[in-house]
Amino acid sequence: MNLKNYVRDIPDFPKEGIVFKDITPALKSPEAFKYTIDSFQELVKDWDFDAIIGPESRGFIYSTPMAYNLNKPFIPVRKPGKLPAETISFSYDLEYGSGILEMHKDAISKGDKVIIVDDILATGGTTEAIIKLVEKAGGKVVGALFLAELTSLNPREKLTEIKVESLIKY
Repeated sequence: MNLKNYVRDIPDFPKEGIVFKDITPALKSPEAFKYTIDSFQELVKDWDFDAIIGPESRGFIYSTPMAYNLNKPFIPVRKPGKLPAETISFSYDLEYGSGILEMHKDAISKGDKVIIVDDILATGGTTEAIIKLVEKAGGKVVGALFLAELTSLNPREKLTEIKVESLIKY
């Protein structure tokens, strides 16, 4: 299946000069969604990990069915003020601004190995921030999966210590 047929470009979103990769057509197609989840699960079948992290919000879409299917804990990473229990946070830069990510303080135990599942790998800033957040909690990110990767932004330069897989490369 050519998943590129299910991702559309939205020019000048969220601001002028950015070409946003919209995954909603891939979600609208049951076949494309199933293919994506099945492909992700095939990629990690030999990886050693304890839990799956999904960053808000599109990361939730792909990481939760994987956690269910693989019988692994799902750990949400969210924007500030969205998680009800005590959190840890990390500030980072995005390709069009900056952000803060939070995770429950007790989401990861010391030594836990986790993977990150998200929609788009652009500059690698969000993934790098999640890695720092996990390390702050005493865990280790062993890999990350993405539907699409924007190779022209060289995101893997920030992610040399983990396995990185993407189903589509632009």
